Amino acid sequence: MGSSNIGELRNEFLEYLEIERGRSLKTVENYDRYLKRFLFFADITKPKEITDETVRKFRLWLNRQQGGNESETLKKKTQNYYLIALRMFLKYLAKRGIASLAPEKIELAAVADRSLDLISGEELERIMAAAEGDDVKSLRDRAIMELLFSTGLRVSELCGLPRDLDLSKDEFSVRGKREKIRVVFLSPSAREAVKKYLDKRTDMDDALFVQLGRGADKASSMRLTSRSVERIVKYYAIKAGISRKVTPHIIRHSFATDLLSNGADIRSVQMMLGHSSIQTTQVYTHVTDKQLREVHKTFHGKRRK
Repeated sequence: MGSSNIGELRNEFLEYLEIERGRSLKTVENYDRYLKRFLFFADITKPKEITDETVRKFRLWLNRQQGGNESETLKKKTQNYYLIALRMFLKYLAKRGIASLAPEKIELAAVADRSLDLISGEELERIMAAAEGDDVKSLRDRAIMELLFSTGLRVSELCGLPRDLDLSKDEFSVRGKREKIRVVFLSPSAREAVKKYLDKRTDMDDALFVQLGRGADKASSMRLTSRSVERIVKYYAIKAGISRKVTPHIIRHSFATDLLSNGADIRSVQMMLGHSSIQTTQVYTHVTDKQLREVHKTFHGKRRK
């Protein structure tokens, strides 16, 4: 029958997430933190003690917690992380036939539509052009930004790329979230930028993008980290005279909105971004609003006097 102790079941659930569901260690750590906070608040020892009333009180308590800013409470989106973790735990219990609250009883807090930070095509070109020069560092940085925009890769995926990419083709496979494999595509300019950078490399490291300059030889791994790539993008945005924050993720946004505004269908964009749910991709559909306005202006109400 297995354990009925809530603490032991939590541990078994976390192992299930890691081994059977293939979630990353970071995700498992987050779920552990969210569940611990609920169980500490609820002060329960058995799954059947999780009730509508327990969850209601927890939600009220969460809603009154202080956020990052002392004058603000915890954001609805952050509150939902706790509820999603609890709902997943309840689904796990149900799968094992352990009596507890039905997972569908957990409703998420309503959040405002997510807004996107975007840069224009002209601004993106300025950032790319800011990485000028034929030294290995400039070539590396230009290749990073060209590749981000060409493929829509997450920064962690970019950092994990191997040096031996087959540049004779205009596509390659990448392992994304939850170990899912997808195909991404190289534009001619991205392929050329990566080739120029690799031709200039003199080290033997297996990583595609590596640290350069002082301290690189002493590092245990030469592979660039996500934080390093974020700093690189920020540096060239400032150099290009763009005052607002620019990150690798904003270049990923630009990749998606560029495709949609030029007529790509949302399912294809979903596959290229590696989103498991179409709902995640739908945040980008606002880019077609301008086109819809033009259609309305051109075709609506022509018969009215």
